[in-house]
Amino acid sequence: MSYDQAEKLRSQLASHRTAKTIAICSGKGGVGKSNFTLNFAIKLASQNNRILIFDLDVGMGNIDLLLGMQTKHSIADALNNRISIEEAIVKSNYGVDYIPGGSGLRDILEIDQHNKKIFSQGLASVLREYDFVLFDMGAGVTETALFFILAADECFVITTPEPTSITDAYGMVKHILVNQVNMPIYTILNRSRNNSDGKTVLNNFHKVIHRFLDGGAQALGLIPEDANVVKAVMHQEPYTILYPKTKASKAMELILQSYVQQTSNRSRKSGSFLERIKYFIVENRP
Repeated sequence: MSYDQAEKLRSQLASHRTAKTIAICSGKGGVGKSNFTLNFAIKLASQNNRILIFDLDVGMGNIDLLLGMQTKHSIADALNNRISIEEAIVKSNYGVDYIPGGSGLRDILEIDQHNKKIFSQGLASVLREYDFVLFDMGAGVTETALFFILAADECFVITTPEPTSITDAYGMVKHILVNQVNMPIYTILNRSRNNSDGKTVLNNFHKVIHRFLDGGAQALGLIPEDANVVKAVMHQEPYTILYPKTKASKAMELILQSYVQQTSNRSRKSGSFLERIKYFIVENRP
């Protein structure tokens, strides 16, 4: 094969490659979802993956805060065609890129068709540049959140051991499965008081899911309550970087290993993320 032929083949393969998309959500706020998203992304990046986070937590800008960064633009600017998606991407110091959130996301379904098409085209280009794209969703179920969740290849649901958090997480899983029964859902228990209690809570949660819902979910693991996580937030640095030997960082490594093992032989849902996003955004379908 000639050099030109090899280059053409590589170009064709790259043009068809697209990132795996994961929506990371929770039934209620305050469960550490954005902190999980950032640190899980860093662990994925440590395995030579190219990672992009979309901060879709409306109006909160949590990824900015966790990284101690200030940015001029947000995804809302890209959606309204004030800048391109590429211009909205911010590079962190940890091998993870991200797009900041913005309050304009509340009106995503009201954006005119022209801007939706431009955004969809820009998204197609961006997805070819990454291996994983993580959507840090806002808490609860909104119309905007739901179409990103349903369009994603997979969904992570973050909860804590508190009864209200478990109840809200169950509600989130139920809402997803009602709309997409084949959605691969993975659960993570954050701020577990100890390993034994955490496993019991997670196992009971899954028993309820399998008993009452027409579908299922798989547990990825638990992250223990860890004072160093709070310290890292105060320092505005990821805890897996600032405290790599702490309990939470070791637990995150186990969660990454569990994720890799559980997904290594599983094929993606039929239809690409881009096709589903076009269906939801451009064609304005429910």
